[in-house]
Amino acid sequence: EVQLVESGGGLVQPGGSLRLSCAASGFTFGLSGMMWIRQVPGEDLEYVSGINNNGDSTHYADSAKGRFTISRDNAKNTLYLDMSALKPEDTAVYYCAPGAYCASGSCSRRSQGTQVTVSS
Repeated sequence: EVQLVESGGGLVQPGGSLRLSCAASGFTFGLSGMMWIRQVPGEDLEYVSGINNNGDSTHYADSAKGRFTISRDNAKNTLYLDMSALKPEDTAVYYCAPGAYCASGSCSRRSQGTQVTVSS
């Protein structure tokens, strides 16, 4: 069974930084492209960033470019999202998900979500 356990969210001031972690199990993490997505209550899921299975190819939504960095440690089955220069509009629940389980704006397997709140 796919299990994804996140940690690292919280309250941060504008301009601050946070690191999200996502520990994966129940599937072959090292063969899976992964992504971070986020959701504001009442709105659709928003793609944030993706990374291929071995970590040598990454992609970012325009809103994340230059501020967020996605990475992974396949030896630890863990995905990361380093976020810096955070803005109030980054406030959302953040999820990690295997890319294979996401299509058409939804993900059938994703983590429990962690709240990121950017506020002074």
